[in-house]
Amino acid sequence: MSQTHPLTTTTFEIPGYRVVRSFGVVRGIIVRSRSLIGNIGAGIQSLFGGNISIYTELCERARGDAYNLMLQHAGQLGANAVIGMRYDATEVAQGITEVLCYGTAVSVEPLR
Repeated sequence: MSQTHPLTTTTFEIPGYRVVRSFGVVRGIIVRSRSLIGNIGAGIQSLFGGNISIYTELCERARGDAYNLMLQHAGQLGANAVIGMRYDATEVAQGITEVLCYGTAVSVEPLR
């Protein structure tokens, strides 16, 4: 299950806060493959059309894991926020996908 973090955003500013220090790029990388059983189940679902929930759940889990790894990386650097967060995915081999979550780790403080 993915954590949520109130000071993580795809924007480069957090309303009500100011950046006081930048720690640079942080990332979380996860590489996942589809199982044979999962592929069979997804194949059956695809016969009926619509959302292929087996793959949707796999993708959500991979994104959540990459996000959590990025937050851990930011925390190790001493950051309390991540700005400019993005996701990227690449198929590194047939049936094997890399999911990358990255952003800029910063320290923020509330505006006075």
